[in-house]
Amino acid sequence: MSFIDNWLRADIKAINAYHVPPAGNMIKLDAMESPFALPDELVDQYLAYLAESELNRYPNPSADALNQTLRELMNIPDEFGVLLGNGSDELIQLLALACETGDTILSVEPSFVMYDMIAKFTRLNYQGVALTKDYQLDLSAMLDAITAHNPKLVFIAYPNNPTGNTFDRKAIETIIQSTEAMVVLDEAYYAYAGDSFIADIAKYPNLVVLRTVSKIGFAGLRLGLLVGNAQTVAELDKLRLPYNINTLTQVSANFLLQQKTMISDNASVIIEQRQQLFNELNAVAGLTVYPSQANFILFKAPQAQALFDYLKANGVLIKNLSSAPKLTDCLRVTVGDATQNQLFMSVVNQFYAV
Repeated sequence: MSFIDNWLRADIKAINAYHVPPAGNMIKLDAMESPFALPDELVDQYLAYLAESELNRYPNPSADALNQTLRELMNIPDEFGVLLGNGSDELIQLLALACETGDTILSVEPSFVMYDMIAKFTRLNYQGVALTKDYQLDLSAMLDAITAHNPKLVFIAYPNNPTGNTFDRKAIETIIQSTEAMVVLDEAYYAYAGDSFIADIAKYPNLVVLRTVSKIGFAGLRLGLLVGNAQTVAELDKLRLPYNINTLTQVSANFLLQQKTMISDNASVIIEQRQQLFNELNAVAGLTVYPSQANFILFKAPQAQALFDYLKANGVLIKNLSSAPKLTDCLRVTVGDATQNQLFMSVVNQFYAV
């Protein structure tokens, strides 16, 4: 037995690492990234702003300027607390670290895989509650699971990943009111959803909302935020590692996230392209296409693995979920720009015309 085999926790050895496939020179439609690069007219301004960074100093520990920029971009009320993380993943892990060993995290399935993985990392139990056949929230099953497992945290992605849909708002409110758990509404795709629970934080002391800038054009910054009751955020802040938001992320985000018109316009384009892509996929015989309020579309496809391979061979990378539980024969495509979407559809149509 090697040193690491003898040294490492047994439950960690049993976990598969989060795999990110290489994209090479393919059109990358697998990771819900924005297709829009920074406009040429902003590049020089951005570089000048970046040049002022003091890289010999530690970052601003509370990222005050960035915090205010995010509040203005996302219309976050002043009375709510905001906690920043190195992506939403860090904040999910921070919430888990606030729990006692052996507490339970509860979420729906299928949903974001990191809820389950982080539960394992932090020695918590994970309990998944199956969505209905058409990927809707099963309220009675959720309430039964809350009674049976007494979770400390309940994660609900809104819209859900990988299914793309939002759940019934009244059902979520019932869940929040039914439990003493912290209910975490993960609004990673808020810009495309048309609804949010941020204002509801004022009504529910056990509600926090997660967001990220990854899906609105800035995945490379690795910046997430948690919004909650000010006292809740102050307590959770004790778990945040010092200087967790580096200087380059703070400076970059503080400049880029002030481009509200650009961000809003890009989101509008994605929403328009999403509808067009949905219609075109729906026109392909044999495909089952699921409605989306995110920047991606889930669809069930005959010969899903073969279609995925054919797309890759033709320079288009999407997400293959066909072997995942409750996602048999399903693929997920990120909504790109018009050119990328047209290329994707042309390959799909070629495949089924064979």
